[in-house]
Amino acid sequence: MQTMITRRESLRVLASISAGAWFAGARTAFGFWLAPNSSAAAAKGDSTPRLAPGAPMSAERIALIEAFKKQSEGLERNYEARTHKSDWVMPYRLFRPEGAGKMPLVMYLHGSGGQGDDNLKQLGLGNIFGTRVLLIPQNQKTCPCYVFVPQTDRGWARYDLSQQTDGRPKLVPGLGDGSKLALEIVDALRREFPIDERRIYVTGQSMGGAGIWNVLKYRPHFFAAAAICCGGVSTEDGTESIETPLWNFHGDSDNTVPVSTSRDRMAARRKAGGHPLYTEYAGVDHNVYEWAYTEPELVKWVFAQRRT
Repeated sequence: MQTMITRRESLRVLASISAGAWFAGARTAFGFWLAPNSSAAAAKGDSTPRLAPGAPMSAERIALIEAFKKQSEGLERNYEARTHKSDWVMPYRLFRPEGAGKMPLVMYLHGSGGQGDDNLKQLGLGNIFGTRVLLIPQNQKTCPCYVFVPQTDRGWARYDLSQQTDGRPKLVPGLGDGSKLALEIVDALRREFPIDERRIYVTGQSMGGAGIWNVLKYRPHFFAAAAICCGGVSTEDGTESIETPLWNFHGDSDNTVPVSTSRDRMAARRKAGGHPLYTEYAGVDHNVYEWAYTEPELVKWVFAQRRT
């Protein structure tokens, strides 16, 4: 029998612990876990880590999201603004961890709301979850890492601007312009800083999720793990770099990117011999990243992966 607590009680518990303790110790605070079940579909045998307590739309689960917003506020100021000059100029943000020695690098690809060249939007709107979660003090204490957040004004996948599909540029095979420069920056950062080559990760949402599939295809076996939220449509089918550990999230009520997009990719990946983790939240719309990036086990799972 699952213990239930009210929204007010959830907020009281969260207010009594630090951001780091909350993120790392949800099990202690609430006293129970919700294992993957009808509210979070996971394929049999995938060993999906246990999820945060409560059904997706329950008060205690929403409380975790609200607490994250409050407790991570201002962390975006810890990023430094930079630019990379290549075929065009790509602005980006970089977080540098404290300490010495080789450390992991995480690349975050923003959704369509982050598009532009102001070097700001990619840190705002729904991107606050993916760009702040790794900067939480407790996470930096246990998993210190560089965090790289590029900004594109032309998407991550590849488009043919001379052709239109439903009033939009046609998606075509090939490395996207945005992805190409983002990978160039990753290579430049590897030369500039002591990056652990075995622990370079990629995560992102929506349009950024489509970008992850794109870079997995055209830079296979490079990333140690990928975490994708409501990945958008692209020419990639999910079978890219199948050895790369991958955790995919989607809401079954997504009105922007149909949940079938993730379901089809996961089915194709498994058929090709891959073993992705897949979490699907009942009743959640396109803002699935709010649930995904507040899963207490996500950060631990990502940093447990290493490229051999």
